Amino acid sequence: MSLLVVGSVALDSIETPFGKRREILGGSATYFSISASFFTGVRLVAVVGADFPKRYAQKLEERGVSLEGLELKKGGRTFRWKGRYEYDMNAAHTIFTKLNVFKNFSPRIPDEYRKTPYVFLANIDPDLQLAVLKKVLAPRLVACDSMNFWITNKSKALKKLLGKIDLFFLNDSEARLISGEVNLMKAAKYVFSLGPQRIIIKRGDSGALFMTRQGGCFSAPAHLMETIKDPTGAGDSFAGGFMGYLGRTNDRGDKAVRKAVIYGTVMASFCVQDFGPERLLTLKPADIKKRFDDYKKNTCL
Repeated sequence: MSLLVVGSVALDSIETPFGKRREILGGSATYFSISASFFTGVRLVAVVGADFPKRYAQKLEERGVSLEGLELKKGGRTFRWKGRYEYDMNAAHTIFTKLNVFKNFSPRIPDEYRKTPYVFLANIDPDLQLAVLKKVLAPRLVACDSMNFWITNKSKALKKLLGKIDLFFLNDSEARLISGEVNLMKAAKYVFSLGPQRIIIKRGDSGALFMTRQGGCFSAPAHLMETIKDPTGAGDSFAGGFMGYLGRTNDRGDKAVRKAVIYGTVMASFCVQDFGPERLLTLKPADIKKRFDDYKKNTCL
């Protein structure tokens, strides 16, 4: 197992112009794990309540995801989120968030997980992300994600975290919020001043930017899609494809990272084709290869 992810496993209720789903498998660590599992072994650390359906755990295990780090709180209920999207699917309207057992989540890292070489800290409280870093042993690469809430309410802890990681995933609005800059190049310079060597700015249907502290920049457009049903989890699926590819190759060079960006883009494009992780769970490696090849053909001379 080469990849450790710490984050949320949840039950999501989703409404879009193309349908509804109630209490389906969700959470940042869920999307990441399923996406990454097509490339490398994944170890998941999260917490669920006694009401978490066993069939959902089985779906993760069928993808080869190790669940020894998935804690079951017998006296509690699983984290729930309900959201709605309009035809502009770049932003979700949250109807409710019920943290339940996730409110007091204290990540438990099994001993055999502590030496995992690639670590992804999904979108959780930066104090918890910092606590995880104290429990892992000399990882080759540490990446993290965050969100507007933590940038606004846990700025000090987040900035401390960014001084200890290699790679930071954030979207364009988060880059502007954390830096106070409208221009993404200026926003990136500010983020680099906080510590990361590399950042990836996710731009929804405009693609993604990979940038390095040394001034390198790689812009990857989104894969053109005819059918988009639900964008939930697309960013986490992107991160899973990206980190999964690096974990498989064990190569952190810029060329490998650029290829990883394309794999992340491909995995995100599959995610949005159906509700929740439903499309990811029916995906075959041949589907990924074909879309990767199509993407290269359509974007490169």
